[in-house]
Amino acid sequence: MHSPIFSLEVFPPKSHAPVGTIYDTLDGLEEVNPDFISVTYGHGALHDRTLTARIAHTIRHDYQIPVVAHLTALYSDERTVDEALGMFHKAGVSGVLALRGDPVDGNEPCGVFAHASDLAAYIHKTDPGMKIFGACYPECHMEASCLEVDVDNLKRKVDAGVTHLITQLFYDNADFYRFLDLARAKGIDVPIEAGIMPVRSAKSVNNMTKRNGSKVPSAVEALVERWGDDPQSLCQAGIVYASEQVCDLVAHGVDGVHLYTMNRPALARRIWANVEHLFTVSD
Repeated sequence: MHSPIFSLEVFPPKSHAPVGTIYDTLDGLEEVNPDFISVTYGHGALHDRTLTARIAHTIRHDYQIPVVAHLTALYSDERTVDEALGMFHKAGVSGVLALRGDPVDGNEPCGVFAHASDLAAYIHKTDPGMKIFGACYPECHMEASCLEVDVDNLKRKVDAGVTHLITQLFYDNADFYRFLDLARAKGIDVPIEAGIMPVRSAKSVNNMTKRNGSKVPSAVEALVERWGDDPQSLCQAGIVYASEQVCDLVAHGVDGVHLYTMNRPALARRIWANVEHLFTVSD
């Protein structure tokens, strides 16, 4: 176990990609030796539950790495959640990351779990032995009126049973520290891991900005402006920038760092090589 925590996120292969490609990703991440790996989840179809559970089983049993399975709320009902939890238990997961999930045009939500806190409360009640993780937004959720309201909602999520938080990506550590101070002032005392996604292309930065409302600070704008047409150089600059973010976070006593790998193990390995010695192994 590292101190602070160092964890990774992977996602199931896209529908057009062979399932076996996940082994290439996991093989490349094995030498990082994370405290856990989280596996993303789709919108609630049986295929989503099965694929997430299969990958979780592989991580836990073939690679001997603790695993957290994502689970989304909007398109799930009690039966769906019960079925997913059963699969996750068989896979040996350490916990579930309870998420609301993104709305899908043309799909009607089930109307059972409108918020991640509703899903967390249900899991806490029906499966009390399962550790519940939650997501949070250091720059404020796009649908919240302000950060303080968003943190009030986060407190409800923690009160519902969430015992470990992971932030959405951010590029400016000052935003994380501002959020952290407010969360602690509101009585949120569970571990909060900082989510870091390395800059690797101008397109990825633009996509994350539109999807999550992530701010692009001037330092990142400069990287994109200088090397936006040179993907190899921009990726290298992104590794340096993310490594510096992690260094600063650890220096400020962060509870943990959750690296969004985008299923690119070489990128994750290079960042880990830069920061590994900052994460002292506890007895």
